[in-house]
Amino acid sequence: MSSQGAPVTPRTTRRAIAVVVVLCFSSLSASLMQSLVIPIQSDLPRLLSTSPSTASWVVTATLLGGGVAMPISGRLADMYGKKPVLVVSAVILLIGSLLCAVSSTVSVVLVGRVLQGIAMGYVPVAISMVREAAPPHLRNTAVAGVSATLGVGGALGLPLAAWIAQDFDWHMLFVVSAVLALVMTALTATVVPHVRDAHPGRLDVVGALGLAAGLVGVLVGVSKGNDWGWSNPATIGMISGGAVVLLLWGWYELRDGDPLVDLRTSARRPVLLTNIAAVLIGFGMMAQAIVVPQLLQMPGAVGGMGQTILQAGLWMAPGGLMMMLFTPVSSRMLTSFGARVTMAVGAGVLALGYLVATLLMDAPWQLMAATCVISAGVGIGYAAMPTLILTNVPATESAASVGLNSLMRSIGTTTAGAVMAVVLTSRTIDLAPGAPPVPSQGAFQLCFAIGAAAAAAGAAIVLFIPRQRRPRDADDEATTHKDPTPATT
Repeated sequence: MSSQGAPVTPRTTRRAIAVVVVLCFSSLSASLMQSLVIPIQSDLPRLLSTSPSTASWVVTATLLGGGVAMPISGRLADMYGKKPVLVVSAVILLIGSLLCAVSSTVSVVLVGRVLQGIAMGYVPVAISMVREAAPPHLRNTAVAGVSATLGVGGALGLPLAAWIAQDFDWHMLFVVSAVLALVMTALTATVVPHVRDAHPGRLDVVGALGLAAGLVGVLVGVSKGNDWGWSNPATIGMISGGAVVLLLWGWYELRDGDPLVDLRTSARRPVLLTNIAAVLIGFGMMAQAIVVPQLLQMPGAVGGMGQTILQAGLWMAPGGLMMMLFTPVSSRMLTSFGARVTMAVGAGVLALGYLVATLLMDAPWQLMAATCVISAGVGIGYAAMPTLILTNVPATESAASVGLNSLMRSIGTTTAGAVMAVVLTSRTIDLAPGAPPVPSQGAFQLCFAIGAAAAAAGAAIVLFIPRQRRPRDADDEATTHKDPTPATT
């Protein structure tokens, strides 16, 4: 273990930077799974020899796996240390990718996609670890970079997946993800240190099962509501049943001595408001990812841009790059103004981007410009969230709390998918006799307006979070008497 007061040498700084790079790369690789199959979604029934309703679960399965895994992986990381959970998550991604790469059977592919979703539990653990691994002067940049991968992965995954699906066999999508997972596993195992940060405890199995059951019910109902019908008994039953299970889960967790999620900590005003804002900002992030590609690919005769899937992905790619480019900007804002102001600014920029989008709908480059503004807001907001969480929870609950925050973002993205689907299918025009209707120009504008309203509400909520000392001050105090590099075994 490093001695107290040890100086930060160039060697330790280089090692810390290597750890940060590995955590960023691995988190990005895990996040790519969100959009991996979107370019081939319409072809999945044919490719897997199944019905469209069954094939749609190939997308939903990953969403469910990630939603359940994020808080649980965080809790495990707090109990057993972060590196073991990171390595296991990477191995799970490798296994899931290999299953999908070698099979064309829908049941096997669904299992593989669930495992790919579970592997996204890597991201919140990496966010909580990077704050410990990075030297003080790089801490905000490192947290911002890893946190932004949740948005960057989805944005960059679309053009990459579209290119692979267009020029190669669809199994190559999963071969590439398997290669990424293999590299991710090797780098995490060899470069990331084993920090002695485990805290004795037990895994709340009943709480984990209850959370999983409740989340699956609500998320399935919300994500499938537009396909099944919002008044369908199955939709109502899934959402209401899931909500009841979550209420019972909350009652149980409040009475458990070692809960999966400490709801009392989560109910603290800064944590609660950050998580509510996370839902709204997550909604804003996904709304443009759903709406803009459809507008780009819609025929020009009815107000669209007539772009191919690959072209649409390429027009969207600069948005993902914008999130990455704004990492140092977010870091500087965190240092200068604190996480509260930074997150509010991010949500405000996100809302501004949607307002720009309502005015720039006549050419692909205009949508690209609006998407870049939206993505800049997402990058800034996503960078500030974990900092607000980590500065308001005990160290023993850091990974679990970041995992819960990541879950809140996922709930926002899922809700956005459902809301956008309702709007786009409720305002349509006929393309040709016998052809399915397409969304009207007004439907797209309404979607952008809803995205702006959600982001603006998120900004307003953040402003109610109590003021705190700037992260720079807290970091300086925390590192005055100890070496910022992690103790390793």
